[in-house]
Amino acid sequence: MTLPGDGPARLHGTALRVTVYLGESDTANGRPLYSEIVHRARAAGLAGASVFRGVEGFGASSRVHTSRLLSLSEDLPVAVVIVDIEQHVRGFLPVLEELVGEGLITLDEVEVVRYAGRPGSARG
Repeated sequence: MTLPGDGPARLHGTALRVTVYLGESDTANGRPLYSEIVHRARAAGLAGASVFRGVEGFGASSRVHTSRLLSLSEDLPVAVVIVDIEQHVRGFLPVLEELVGEGLITLDEVEVVRYAGRPGSARG
């Protein structure tokens, strides 16, 4: 999916951000769904993916999930955020459609101001 000379090292300017909202307890292929998405995004050559765990939220089910001490909910909201050029993100959407049964997937146009790895780090 990554094109020669058009990979993550050249990510700047206009890009797309895909955000996947799901539950912490959602799974795919025997692992947490958020982890499956991150690993598939890496295998697809996307520029990067991050997972953010929420402290409280609700979605289509209207059930509130919270991390408060007295709450019984352990299915906290999770957001997986991926930013890359439009072609790469749109190429990855079928993977997300396949993996995400319950949840929300959004796309936003963003402007990348800086994208740099650590000096001497190599993708491996």
